[in-house]
This record gives sequence, structure tokens and C-alpha cells, in this order.
Amino acid sequence: MCNPGPEGVRMPMRCYHLLVALVLQLFLALPAVAAPNRIAAELVVSNAAAPGSDVTLALHFKPQPGWHGYWRNPGDAGLGMTLNWGLPKDAKISAPRYPVPQTLVIAGLMNHVFEQEYAVLQTLTIPANAQQNAMLPVSLKAEWLACSDFICVPESAELSAVVQVSSAPTPANPRFDEWERRLPAPLGSPARFAVENARIRIAIPLPDSVSLHEPHLFLGEDKVVDYAAVQTFSKEPNLLVIEMPRAKFGPTAPATLTGVLRLAKAGYDGLSFTAAPGIVPPSGMPLKSSAQPERLTLPLLLGALLGGLLLNIMPCVFPILSLKALSLARAGGNEREARTEGLAYSAGVILACTALGALLLALRAGGSEVGWAFQLQEPLVVAALLGLAVTITANLLGAFEFAVPAFAGTGNSKSAFASGLLAAFVATPCTGPFMAAAMGAALLLPVLQALALFAALGLGIAMPFLAIAFVPALRRRLPKPGQWMVTFRRWMALPMGLTALALLWLGSRVGGASFAIACGVLVLLLLLVLGLAGRIQREGKSAKAMLSLCLTVLIATSAIGLPLAVQSVGASAASILPAAPYTEAALNAARASGKPTFLYFTADWCLTCKVNEQVAIEREATRDAFAKAGVTVLVGDWTRRDPAITRFLTAQGVAGVPLYLWYPAGDSQPQQLPQVLGPDALAKLASGS
Repeated sequence: MCNPGPEGVRMPMRCYHLLVALVLQLFLALPAVAAPNRIAAELVVSNAAAPGSDVTLALHFKPQPGWHGYWRNPGDAGLGMTLNWGLPKDAKISAPRYPVPQTLVIAGLMNHVFEQEYAVLQTLTIPANAQQNAMLPVSLKAEWLACSDFICVPESAELSAVVQVSSAPTPANPRFDEWERRLPAPLGSPARFAVENARIRIAIPLPDSVSLHEPHLFLGEDKVVDYAAVQTFSKEPNLLVIEMPRAKFGPTAPATLTGVLRLAKAGYDGLSFTAAPGIVPPSGMPLKSSAQPERLTLPLLLGALLGGLLLNIMPCVFPILSLKALSLARAGGNEREARTEGLAYSAGVILACTALGALLLALRAGGSEVGWAFQLQEPLVVAALLGLAVTITANLLGAFEFAVPAFAGTGNSKSAFASGLLAAFVATPCTGPFMAAAMGAALLLPVLQALALFAALGLGIAMPFLAIAFVPALRRRLPKPGQWMVTFRRWMALPMGLTALALLWLGSRVGGASFAIACGVLVLLLLLVLGLAGRIQREGKSAKAMLSLCLTVLIATSAIGLPLAVQSVGASAASILPAAPYTEAALNAARASGKPTFLYFTADWCLTCKVNEQVAIEREATRDAFAKAGVTVLVGDWTRRDPAITRFLTAQGVAGVPLYLWYPAGDSQPQQLPQVLGPDALAKLASGS
């Protein structure tokens, strides 16, 4: 195995590598020096849990600078981790879940490592007979190897934690959001592998919209492939094929392969998969070491434009658009004034949409697991939108006058620009069709191209007003100014008021009942302040100072008090269609059953989602067809931020909801359904399965 080389004296590089690995193994037999661990460890519990339910435990590691720990398969050198749990009677613990690892090559040896702090997560199932309010002790003896580029040291720790048993929901430890985000997303589709001569070829279903930048495949099984060898990637439609040389001295290929596909060299985006023996198609178009980025295409731009255009008919945007259009009617034949207002309004809309897109991209670049409409998952943002909707409603009803937004049509560029900013901002509670593909692509494009898509969305919102401003024939079709405009303005308060009620309900879904009640109290106070301001104005006096002071007090009170009222929110009310919550394990179990599976992702702030649920999903015909075909239904609720759902959406090449996936019976690829579902679409799928 280690014969001398041609010179007869120089040790072959492979033997040198093996010798280095053996030396590393010998370090484990040496007694550890009584010194602080190079990799500090702590055991953290996510939250309290009810008897018989699950709670997440995190083994959190913090390596010192220059040191690293290892993935479950350490690679050519190093050792995996050993965990010995002390659990309460009848409690069960799952297998460890590791974050996406990094590669580290030292002296030709490939290592699968973690050089920054990381957390290994496990699920603890609490005994069904556990007593309420009991404090269950959990202990752990962990052993691991800490290495630098020059030396390895065996380390260990005896850790403990307490799990509280409680049926009342408690907020999860916020650190778990980041730790969950770093876990690889489940692929959701079966992979295939084949052993061909001295190579192993793996076919992984992967949507074409998923971007790859210097990908790497980590196999969980040891000594199956040559870790340090070059991995070859090629693309077929919605399929990624990877080729790797087999290990020269490893065992035969196992019955199944498991692993993680890292999508990019930087960051923690990855997919976990399980591959069974099967046919792997010939290699397709080869990928470069750094995959070509997605390109901005005309269909994507048109999708963003059309999505923005449709937002104008949403109840939160239509009142502002209508009143600004009527303001142009007052411009009459003044072509210059009309065009100036149109351009100013459009500039405000496009700037707001582009700024929102830039914030989204910046948060994702910083490691946050967010998607489109991410701001609606935050209770305080919902509260701010609620306050804005109530203020606009009161203004439309004539309770008070406020000059800047120019709801009555003051007809100047500054107010038009402010109205554009406002229209884009209040459009955030509304999501429409045709936007998901464009917004999903925006998360994969280079920054400038992505921002162009967000600007196209803003242009779509501005297009009706822009058309009225630049086409005199359209302005001439508008009714002449008159008393009827006052009545029309009052009627526009109705959709805006309904938007406020919807936001109050959404507040109960993202922040709990106590949060919604607190928002309701603040709304009453806000209406009282606005009514008082209107009374002062009707007396011919200025209410600016009083209004500024009162609003400042209300905003400060809200910023301090509302976060204290946020609670965990339970599941939604029972639906016609029986559905289980989405989890990776639930999806795997449903796929393994051999029956059809319908998986859909929704959110309470997604108007398209709610329309589809009423039209196509929550129907007795759909329920009966699914029951007859034995369809398993899983639903992912993205109303509140959920890193697991965000990772799954990203793996499917989309940025937000709705997403509908149909898994036919047997071992088949999922079918992504349209964003707008017809009444009989799901029933027909079930009957044809």
C-alpha cells in the first residue's frame, strides 16, 4: 500500500498523508492537559414543551481563532464527535443535525470543518407521562477533536441543562433562528447514484433557478470517495450531476448515500439529500468552478411589471392611486404640471421599491434567512402599517387634514413624490400573482440586476398614474372636478379601513392576542389625537405642534410597550382540508408512504394565498378527491419567520409564498403548480394520480 517511489528513498505523498492521519489519531491516546478547551461548548434548550412533544437542544461550539471542529464525516483527517446522553426516563433523542461545513485542505488532506462558531442540533422527545411544570434534567458527555493547522487536541465537556414541561407556548430562544438557518435544507426529492468503474456519479434534482457558485458535495459515508480529488459538476434541465473518483482503499459503495450539497463557497446555503442506486444520466453542460450567475431576462422584467401593475387594484393601494389620478383632472390642459406630477409620483414609488429590495438583499448577504414580504413577519412593522392605514382612513373621512401626502390632490411635485413613497409602502401588505418568479430570481441575480427587478416592480405600480399623466386623452376621460370628489374621497376610506382591520387581524397572527389588543388600544388613542387635531383645524388654528407632540408620544409608547405584548402564536383554526404542519421529517414520511402528497406554503398576509385557499384548497370537492386518492396534505405557515421554511423555499428557487408542490404516488419528481389555482385544479390532480 505504501511502496517506495521511483527514487527508492523518498516517501510517496500518499504514504505521507496516511502517516499524518495516524499521528493525528495518536493524539487521542495522550492524556489531555488540564487547560481550557480550544473549542468552548455549551448546551442550550430552545424553549419549554408539552408532554409528548419535541424540544430542540443545541450543542453550541465557539472555536478560538485558528482552531476548528469537524463535521460528522471529518474527511481525510480528524475525528467525528462522540455524544453520551443522560436523559429522563422514556425520553428520546434524535440524530445530530450539523450545519453546512467548510472545506480545509492541509498537506493535500481534505478536511470537513467548522472554523467559526457553530451549533449541532438534536430533537428531544419529552415523555408523554411527564408532569406539568416539571423540570427535566438533561446531561451530556461530549468528546471532540480540536485542531489547528499544526496540532490536534482531544477535548471533552460534561454539560447539563433543564427542560421545562409546560403546555403553554413559550417564545423560542432567538439564537435558534440563526442555528436553524445554517442547517442544510431538505432536498424533498430522491437522488440517484451509480458506481461506474473508478468513479461515483450522483444525480440530484435541482431547479434551474438555483444558483451555484463553486459548489461542493460532502458525503456522510466515510472513505467512499477521494475527498481531495476534483469534483465535476454538470447540469441537465432541473438536474445536477456530480462525478467523483472513488477512494482507492475504501469499502464497496453502500446501499444508500447521504450528504450535503453546498451551493456556494461563501455562506451556509446547502441541501441535504439521500441517494439510492439508480440510473444517472450522462453528464450535461459542465459548470465552471464558479457558476455563471442568473441573467436578467425579458420575462422576469415583464413579470415584475405585471405584478406591480396588479398591486394597484389591491385595497391598500387603490385609494391612493384613485385620488392622485383625480388630482390630475384638476390639472386640466396643463400638460407640464400633469407630467411633472406623474414623474414625481413614479420616482417616489420606484425609489421605495428599490430601497426595500436593497434592504432585503443586504439582510440576506448578512446571513438573515428572509424572503419577499419579510417585513410582514415582524409584529412591530405590522403595527406601524396599521397606524398608517388608520391615519389614511381618518384623513379620507375628513377627520383631519394633512398636507404632505396630498390625498385631496394639491397638485405639486413634492406631494406627488411623497404620495409615491406612501403608495409603495402601503402596498407591502398586499402580494399579488406573477411576482414570485421575478422576486425569486432577484435573490439569485447580481446586485445591480436584482435592483433592476425591484425597480421594475415599482414602475408597474406607477404605470397607471404615469399613463394618465402623459396621455391627455386619458385625462380627458376623467370626470370634471366637483363636489362629487368629496363624496368619492369618503368612499375611498372604506377599502383603506378594511385594510386597517386586516392588519389588526394580522397583528393577532404574528404577535398574539395580547399584541392585537395593545394595537387596538393604541389605534383608539391615535383616532382620539387625530380627531382633536381636526377640531383645532376646523377652528382655523394650526394643529401641527399638538399633532407632532402627541404622535411622538404615541410612537415612543408603542416602541416600548408593543414588544412586551408579543406572544407565541398557536396553529391556525381547523380547515376543511385536513393538513399536518410541514417539517422535513413529515415530508420524508409522506414520500416514503408511496401515496400522493400535496405540500403548500402560505401566510396570513399573502392575499393570493388566501384567495387560492378559498377558491381551490378549502373546498369539499378537493377534500373528497384527496380522501379518495389517499393524498397526504402538508402546509407550511410562513406568517411568522421560519428558517426551515425559508431554506426550503430557497431550495425550490422561489423567494416567497405561495408555493404549491404536488408529489405523485411513488418515486417521482414534484410538480410545481401555478401560483393561481383554478377551482378544480387540485381535484383533477388527485383523480389522475
